[in-house]
Amino acid sequence: MGIWDQLASLPLEIDRYDLEGRELAFSEEFVRYTTLITLRGGGEEGVGEDVVYDGLDHVSFQAAGATLPLTGSWTLGSFAEHLSELDTFPDPPVRDVSRRYRNWAFESAALDLALRQAGRSLAEQVGRELSPLNYVVSMRLGSFESDAPETSEKMLRVLERYPSTRFKLDPTNTWSDELIEELAASGAVDSLDLKGQYKGTPVDVETDPVLYAKLIEAFPDAWLEDPDITEETRPILEPVRDRITWDAPIHSVDDVLALEWEPRVVNIKPSRVGSLAELGRAYDFCAERGIGAYGGGQTELGVGRDHIQYLAALFHPDTPNDVAPRGFNAPELPDGMPESPIELEPAATGFRLA
Repeated sequence: MGIWDQLASLPLEIDRYDLEGRELAFSEEFVRYTTLITLRGGGEEGVGEDVVYDGLDHVSFQAAGATLPLTGSWTLGSFAEHLSELDTFPDPPVRDVSRRYRNWAFESAALDLALRQAGRSLAEQVGRELSPLNYVVSMRLGSFESDAPETSEKMLRVLERYPSTRFKLDPTNTWSDELIEELAASGAVDSLDLKGQYKGTPVDVETDPVLYAKLIEAFPDAWLEDPDITEETRPILEPVRDRITWDAPIHSVDDVLALEWEPRVVNIKPSRVGSLAELGRAYDFCAERGIGAYGGGQTELGVGRDHIQYLAALFHPDTPNDVAPRGFNAPELPDGMPESPIELEPAATGFRLA
């Protein structure tokens, strides 16, 4: 039985829902906004987190309030089908992919509520146990607003506090030969996010075949995520295509099938996939094809980070999961962060941690 088949028939009662805004300022230029969605019914509540990136979309969503027709008796499957027929944006979103993010927030809240109403945990429902969760800390060494040459200072500050930390770094066009050598010598880099699939965004990196060649040589064991495959980079990438992974282009199994090379491992990001049915299909597909999976985050501020950690611990605990505890995303790194791998305890019921 497929993963979605194990979930779709769960009964679901919804009486109402509430919205709660969250925000965290990372710098003067960047404030992260999210919205917690709480579905209520049968004396229980289920919570999901909308990780749409554009603040305007959160403002209009919260201002409109709980106006969607969600109350009633459903199964998780019929609720997902009903939700797909609704426009969850009071105003058109800044970017269309945000519709997937918000859909995931509602469906993950519905899954949490349905499981709590059934008196079961997600682990129990799918017949799996949470394993110790391996994670990496994802970071860009400089700021998005600056073209100044980057240094290792940001990574080293983390290593001083948490020496066993592993990293997923975003190389940029400012990386010098000396910096590359220093980072490689640390032995702490598991993955390089080349950002080659982003165009016209604040995280863009100009495609540089020379930089690609230097990184491939300096980090012989690192995963290479989202390269830009061009006539100039293809000869450099083809010999190491077993190290290439994909994130930004992956919204469905069809996107994996459309890749030029079948990957050894691929980033399955629940909010980017956008639905429980497609997420289950992706997990089933990877298991059938022997493709490894790892999880990724969207700078969640609340329960959304718990959800992606829970799923990673169930379905792909040993890969370089970009699901580090929320404190690693905070402007000031806190004390007492759990080091990888982390032992997660599921709550007795629902899609949540204890």
